[in-house]
Amino acid sequence: MILFELIPFEVLRLIWWVLLGVLLIAFALTDGFDMGTGALLPFVARSDAERRVVINTVGPVWEGNQVWFILGGGAIFAAWPPLYAVSFSGFYLAMFLILAALILRPVGFKYRSKRDDPRWRAMWDWALFIGGALPALLFGVAVGNVLLGVPFHLTPDLMPIYEGGLFGKLFGLLRPFALLCGLVSLAMLVMHGAGWLVLKTGGAVQARARRYGRGAALAVLAGYALAGLWLAFGIQGYAFVAPPDPNGPSNPLINEVVRSGSWLAAYAARPWIAVAPAMGFLGTFMAWRALSGRGELSPLLWSKLAIFGMISSVGLVMFPFILPSNSDPNSSLSVWDASSSQQTLFVMLVCGAIFLPLILAYTAWVYRVLWGKVTPEDVEDPDRHAY
Repeated sequence: MILFELIPFEVLRLIWWVLLGVLLIAFALTDGFDMGTGALLPFVARSDAERRVVINTVGPVWEGNQVWFILGGGAIFAAWPPLYAVSFSGFYLAMFLILAALILRPVGFKYRSKRDDPRWRAMWDWALFIGGALPALLFGVAVGNVLLGVPFHLTPDLMPIYEGGLFGKLFGLLRPFALLCGLVSLAMLVMHGAGWLVLKTGGAVQARARRYGRGAALAVLAGYALAGLWLAFGIQGYAFVAPPDPNGPSNPLINEVVRSGSWLAAYAARPWIAVAPAMGFLGTFMAWRALSGRGELSPLLWSKLAIFGMISSVGLVMFPFILPSNSDPNSSLSVWDASSSQQTLFVMLVCGAIFLPLILAYTAWVYRVLWGKVTPEDVEDPDRHAY
């Protein structure tokens, strides 16, 4: 037997679907509080010293947190080539905006303190705000569009054709449900950033972070519930006419897909997946309670549970679809027909088994070394601060 045949194709596809979700969730759990902190910067910090405190809570770790974003993009490219081709060609203008906003973050960190001019520093503070808030919003808009379906079709030779010009590839993404998902994503990461600031700061900055975090948590509860109701009664789901072959070729056109019912019908077919939205609601509510109390670590931990539950609920309710098409449902991409070859998935799994533990170990070591609060005294000492 050839080595890569030790694991069935169906199992490899399922493993890489899970791993893709893990990488995206890891990105939200780590870089998510960086984005939330940036979005909160102009509001929780009033003086220059306070803003430097806030910046120095994320300055030493944001680059390491971005590793999960790169790994997620790499996993899509290698494990799900059709998904990469459709999403990156159809969403490239929105992705350009995300990348431009993310680029503002390192530039803002490096240049903000180069001059003492208050206007100069205020300009970079707002640049850091954009670098946190805009990606948080647009990532949620992308999730909303995936649930709605994307206007693309596959030619007989499997070339993806995204329908719509400039309007469709940017402004056409800003549909009402997608905007709601974007606002929920923004509020979720603001809540997460508030939990991080409660852990890493003290005094007035911490008090303001608690206040804004509580408001964000309430917005998440309301927005997540509204999105669920909208999915249940206002948006059609997708279904296969006949069960696909989990070990079949990577050709979406061999399967017939129809739009019918609701995405939430998945809860009737697989009741156990209800644990995901339950974690989303529970984590958000408990984060709100923790932000209202005196706990310093608990708000961050509960917000992590909320993020894990909410992102998981999207993937589980859509399974096995990963990118449905609203213009040609038969072109919809699923776990069973849009992956790389069995050999490619196996080789990637071996590499992941070697390198992911190393990344996790290094990340844990970095956070252990950097554990503790950032104080105004720290940022005044050139030997104890980075920015």
